[in-house]
Amino acid sequence: MPKIRITKEFQFEMAHALWNYDGKCKNVHGHTYILYVTVLGEPINDNLNPKNGMVMDFGDLKKIIREEIFDKHDHFVTVNGNSPHAKINFEQYNVEQVQRKNYQPTCENMVIDFVEVIKSNLPKNIELVMLRLYETQTSFAEWRAEDNL
Repeated sequence: MPKIRITKEFQFEMAHALWNYDGKCKNVHGHTYILYVTVLGEPINDNLNPKNGMVMDFGDLKKIIREEIFDKHDHFVTVNGNSPHAKINFEQYNVEQVQRKNYQPTCENMVIDFVEVIKSNLPKNIELVMLRLYETQTSFAEWRAEDNL
């Protein structure tokens, strides 16, 4: 059976600040992130299987992304946990969803983080082959399995 790639698009809102950056992004600001997740596998070939003909049910992929990415990032403020931003008491301003990451929350580093999380939650027969995260309409970071062999 041939291998097929399927892709699902997701969107979430998140604010971040880049510590020690020499541009405007050193200030807390937000983005509408668009995430494309592409997986590879063989379509199921079993007439008795309700997922017959699918590489992976898009709903199953959506559940993984919702639980592992969306629920942990949508409408959060994300900062580098080793930076002065981490000491800001966002909670005093009624900001309840704050993440203090162990990395600079750039689009590139978020992709690296998301890849590991997604790969560890996919079924054994499904391979993550591409992750693309748009930070703006014209700027994105991309991870491809073929570049990381």
